[in-house]
Amino acid sequence: MKKHITLLAALALLASCKSGLAPVKADAIKPTVVTQPTPHDTDDPSVWINPADATKSLIIGTDKDTDGGLYVYDLSGKIVGKSETLKRPNNVDIAYGLTIGGKQYDVAITTERERDMIRIFSIPDMKPLDNGGIPVFEGETEKGPMGVAIYTRPSDKAIFAVVGRKSGPSGSYLWQYRISDSGNGYAAAQVVRKFGSFSAKKEIEAIAVDNELGYIYYCDETLGIKKYIADPDAKNNEELALFGTKGFVSDHEGIAIYKKTATTGYILVSNQQSNTFMVFPREGVNGDANNHPLLAEIPTSTIECDGADATSVNLGGKFPNGMLVAMSNGMTFHYYDWNTIQQLIDKGYGLK
Repeated sequence: MKKHITLLAALALLASCKSGLAPVKADAIKPTVVTQPTPHDTDDPSVWINPADATKSLIIGTDKDTDGGLYVYDLSGKIVGKSETLKRPNNVDIAYGLTIGGKQYDVAITTERERDMIRIFSIPDMKPLDNGGIPVFEGETEKGPMGVAIYTRPSDKAIFAVVGRKSGPSGSYLWQYRISDSGNGYAAAQVVRKFGSFSAKKEIEAIAVDNELGYIYYCDETLGIKKYIADPDAKNNEELALFGTKGFVSDHEGIAIYKKTATTGYILVSNQQSNTFMVFPREGVNGDANNHPLLAEIPTSTIECDGADATSVNLGGKFPNGMLVAMSNGMTFHYYDWNTIQQLIDKGYGLK
């Protein structure tokens, strides 16, 4: 059945054509919610699940500018909070239960690119817990932190930040830090690992961690998605998989993991210049945990998506099976009802 372009899609198409970007596809799914715009340039979102009431969960997103910050959105897309001003916050991820001074905090951890630091803020009040920032890539000439993803080790709930940078050497492009209590009332970070091969084709920005299965994924832009063991104590820096090497127009960008169960689900990666998301099996196929073939290509209304996140938690209302949240040009984030995406995955949408 022929699909008609909605008004929203038509406006997005016009905007992208005027800017010289790839147009939104005629069959693109519509976002359920589009957030209020930030002042500058959205880049990466992360979903915080409110432990007391999932329907009051929040989205934390970066506004990437010298005069930027972390913005907090409710499920209707309204801006309901903001961090202090940050100098080009790039990516953000969330951890639960970081203990500082005997008190547990849920935290948003972001890279502050122009200061070569990571920043840590309590959720939902967005108060700094880092004594002004924690330096990263110390002693290196190549810094400029960009990507960040959090690994919470299931066995002991230890929290680790995996940090990428604008440029770096193959084999140690990513540094992994253990986040803990400094003993002086704020958070501290200790380098525990340096790893990550790099093709030198473009850069590495998007990083995601699967806590339950214990894997780190990152995009080696224009090459593919790489997979590593997440636990630094495993002492294993072997590259487990390289997938998604075909079908991308150019850049491999934001990575989101949708968990159907503790061990199954999907890995979604932004095909940035196509305005689509490529979907791969989280658990692998045919008993091979490192085999991630393409399951579907989902056309979305996002333009040039940099960052994304997903949750399968019932958020109530418009998102009974969770959502995909994706950055879009226009200084906004788009929330997609997961049910719409699941229908297309079940059809193997976009596969030739």
